[in-house]
Amino acid sequence: MSVARRREWINPAHHCLSIAAQCRLLSISRSSYYYAPVPETEETLALMRVIDAAFLDMPWYGSRQMVRHLRRNDHDVGRRRVRRLMAKMGLSPIYQRPRTSDPHPQHRVYPYLLRKLAIERPNHVWCADVTYIPMRRGFLYLVAVMDWATRKVLAWRLSNTMDAGFCVAALEEALARFGRPEFFNTDQGSQFTSFAFTSVLRDAEVRISMDGRGRWMDNVFIERLWRSLKYSARVRDRLGVARWPWPVDHLLQSPATPLGASWANPGGSLWVAQRFRSWGACPP
Repeated sequence: MSVARRREWINPAHHCLSIAAQCRLLSISRSSYYYAPVPETEETLALMRVIDAAFLDMPWYGSRQMVRHLRRNDHDVGRRRVRRLMAKMGLSPIYQRPRTSDPHPQHRVYPYLLRKLAIERPNHVWCADVTYIPMRRGFLYLVAVMDWATRKVLAWRLSNTMDAGFCVAALEEALARFGRPEFFNTDQGSQFTSFAFTSVLRDAEVRISMDGRGRWMDNVFIERLWRSLKYSARVRDRLGVARWPWPVDHLLQSPATPLGASWANPGGSLWVAQRFRSWGACPP
């Protein structure tokens, strides 16, 4: 029970128990009972208005970023003070939710079927995954369906919610355009274990495979695609040009590489620079 609630039970006019005895019985200190909240000063209220205005423009700012922003604007503040004021105003930053693969307790989880499987031809194994795309205000979720052998992205969809609908739409488009694979591998996210998603695969007579819990290496090729996509966005930031939806349109619609070559070449920054140079967006 909160201290404020227990403080309400103290009766200063009690004829048998003193205030000190009542505080001991309720496990609160006498200083807590006598404490009178001090209102914020005009200087602090002005700072709170500045923080509120900045947060409206940049709702992803936490206390650290807000401190840097305020100091750039000549406000001599520390992180503890800014954190306290943001908590008092109920300002919680919007950030990219890291867990996009939360399992549903009532959905069936399928075993991983690709261990020691030689994947050497198209339409043998497809995979899918969900990631987040940072936007100017908030973020969107991106799903992509990829062929493992060619590293070609067969279909993709954007959504502002984590339901299964946009994943099913991407899957149905890929099946309609490219036929059906023998295996389809995903993680254990609730979008992929849902009845709406798995029923489409079962109706197409596709064998369903799912990564082990915490085993991101089981779906490494599409994880590498996300790295390429987001790394290219950071390069775009350094070039001073818009981030989205440019990398999505170009990276996900790029042609497939020859059989056996990786779509997301592990050449790292050199590969990205060559990619940008070929699009006329990066100096030699």
